[in-house]
Formats: sequence, structure tokens, C-alpha cells
Amino acid sequence: MKTPIKNFAKKYALSKPVRLHMPGHKGVSFLGAEGLDLTEINGADVLYSASGIIAESMLNATSLFGSEKTIYSTEGSSLAIRAILHLVKGYAEEEGKKAKVLAYRNAHKSFITSSAFLDVDVKWLYGDQNGILYCDFDLSTLESAITKEKPVAVFDTSPDYLGHLAPIKEMAEICHKHGAILAVDNAHGAYLKFAKDCLHPLDLDADIVCDSAHKTLPVLTGGAYLHIGKSAPEYFLKNAVTALSLHASTSPSYLILQSLDNANKILGENPNYFDKAISMLDTLKIRLQQMGYTLVGNERMKLTLSLKPYGYTGIDIGRLLEARGIFVEFADEDYVTMMFSPCNSKRDFKRVEKALVNIPKLPEITSTAPAGHILKMGMPMSEAITASAEEIDVKDAVGRILSSPTVSCPPAIPVAVCGEIIDEKAVEIMEYYSIKTCVVVKKQKKGFLSFLKSKI
Repeated sequence: MKTPIKNFAKKYALSKPVRLHMPGHKGVSFLGAEGLDLTEINGADVLYSASGIIAESMLNATSLFGSEKTIYSTEGSSLAIRAILHLVKGYAEEEGKKAKVLAYRNAHKSFITSSAFLDVDVKWLYGDQNGILYCDFDLSTLESAITKEKPVAVFDTSPDYLGHLAPIKEMAEICHKHGAILAVDNAHGAYLKFAKDCLHPLDLDADIVCDSAHKTLPVLTGGAYLHIGKSAPEYFLKNAVTALSLHASTSPSYLILQSLDNANKILGENPNYFDKAISMLDTLKIRLQQMGYTLVGNERMKLTLSLKPYGYTGIDIGRLLEARGIFVEFADEDYVTMMFSPCNSKRDFKRVEKALVNIPKLPEITSTAPAGHILKMGMPMSEAITASAEEIDVKDAVGRILSSPTVSCPPAIPVAVCGEIIDEKAVEIMEYYSIKTCVVVKKQKKGFLSFLKSKI
């Protein structure tokens, strides 16, 4: 498979040009990659008006994923999520419907902030499990919610941060039965297309999907895809590029574009690219179960351990592994999550196994994560996120309205969303996840509302 973007950048760098264009390093090497770092000069194409090498490369990606259209993002899945919501809202208006989306509560922060800025009406589905990172998938509950709310779309995160795969095919059937679109944040699952048991949402009839290529494929950080599925409305196909361009930088990273371009060749020419890594991880999982570790999720390239049954917090194990030169993706009070890829060597797998096997099992820690909590709305999301706000200690937040989520990534899953009233239970959950401060809507000064009324 050809790599037109990569070939152009390499040829340009070797020609030793006089660079009277951005970026300012002019190809001089400070980090080592500057020579290949370009901008949208003549011949380099334009990402969101592509007709040359970028268009050719995206056609290669479209063929690889079997989508109706695949478009690159150099700003991660966050940009693709913004575009998805933009498309959903535009489609709803074209169909004479309200821009209402039914979403599982463990959605990424970017979904919440984008919904607020675009004034999308979000109705939440909550899981029964402890913690905020995982939502159960009761299909009858989903169908009942669709029947009641009549959303234009359902938004799901699969795989989630812990490695649970949702029943996408069954969800798609229910959505389509009721005339709803199924949108999937597949940020952690780009590789699913290339595993033997292909479970990529595109192959399970999802309408629109985003993948963070950089999370599981050999791609630089920030590389991602927006996929339009075969069953998606024509509106999505016609307007996807515009939706991305309206929310994206006008200076896309050509290093990331080359990386996405090169991944097409790697994946296209190596159909068994993931097989060995999946097999080694399967073996490691069996070994750890035999040792008494509790595994979470069913994702093939992710290892998540629930550590309290083993006598530790996830943070404890994360630190023990780090002391042995092993750096995990995520660790909290309950879990450690490790993400593997074919770029991990056999030695990497052995080092992880040796480190975990040598950690002695201790008496079980019986405390559990607080369950997800339903909060009342104090004002619309779109008003709360743009309101005059202040950052305060979580312990002082009871009764205040959240302005914007203040959570780090990973996992970037907020306890409360814009416009919700923080109560004692929400504070308890925030403190459990070590969230120290939150951004809330400023209190109105006394007499301010009556002053406004007197002026109307």
C-alpha cells in the first residue's frame, strides 16, 4: 500500500528547500523530526479540503476499515467527538427533530463539553456497578429509554477505560428499529478492526465511529479517525469534513498525518499484525488469574486488574510496577490498566509477569468505590459552561452548580457535568477519586436579580 503523505514529506526534506513558510524551525533539527514537519504548502494538500496526497491516504484508510468514508484527525478523538455531535445536531434540525442524545454516563469529558457548547440535549443512562468508569449494558433498559426519550442518537463509549466491550451489534439493532443513530466512541478500539475476531463498531452496524489511532496502533499521539458507517444518513457523509474543519486547527500536524499514512501500509501489508501480541497477552492473563489476580473487562489488548481482592489499591500496584521500570496507563484506588500493542516485545510481557507474580497476595481490602450518582440539573449545560465561574475546594461545593468538568486524563470521566447541582454524594465520589477542586458557577450577588427585574 502506498504512503503518499510520508513520501512527499521525505522527498521535500531531501530536496533541501529554502523554507519560507511555517513552522519556524525551518527544518533545523532540535528534536530530530523537524525536517519532516511541514505545513500545507503547494503539493502537500489541505487536510479538510483534500484533493491530493491526503485524499489518497484517507482513501487507503477508508478501504482498510471498510467504512463509507474515513477522515483523519490530528487532534485525537476529542475533535472527532465534537464533529459527531455537530453532525447529530445538524441532522436533527434537517429532519425537524430536537437534538436529543441518549448517552451512557461514562462518556469522555470531550463529549460533555461539546454537548454543552453545541447545546445538545443529553439524557443519561447510568450503570448499576460501583464506580464511574463502567456502565452496565441492559438492552431492555436501553430500548425503554429510547422509546421514552425518542433521541435522534445514542452515544456509547466502547471499549471503556477498563476494557469492557459493549454489545454494539444488538445496540445498533435497537437504535435502528426506533430510527435512532448509533454513535460510538471507539477511542480505545481502533485495533479491533485488525484482530481475528473483528469487533470494530463499523462491522457491528454502528453509524458513526471515532478511533484514537494513537492509543492502539503504531501512530503518533493525536492521530485519530472519524468513520462514517455504511448505514449512516447521507447527511453525515456530505457534512463530515465540514464538521471536522469547523472545530479543528487550521494547522494540522504533518508528522501525525505521516504517521497515520504509514499505519495504512503497516496494517494493510500485515493482516496478522496483532495475532502474536494478543496471544502473549492471553497467556499472561491466564497466568495472573492462576496467581489469584482479578481481571476486569473483555478487551483483547488491555489488561485491567481489580486489586483490592489481592490486598492492594491500584495506586499501590502502579507504584510497585513503576519502581521496576513498568509504567501503566492508569491507576486509581481500585484498578490498574495496562495497554499492550504489537510494539511491545516478548521481554516486556515477561517483565510484567515477573513483577506481578513477585508481589505477595495480602488480605482483601473490602471497601468499594462509590456508585455513580444521579444529580439534579441547576441550569442548562450550555449556560453553565459559559457562565462566570470560580474554582473552589470540593468540600465547599455542596449546593453549587458545576460550570465545567475538572478531571484529568486519564480517565477524563467527570463525576458531575455542566449545570448539575453538586450534593454530598457527589463530593464523596470526587474525594474518592482524589478530585480536590471543581469549577462552579459564581453565586449571584445579593440584590442582583431584583436589580435586573427592575430594569426589565
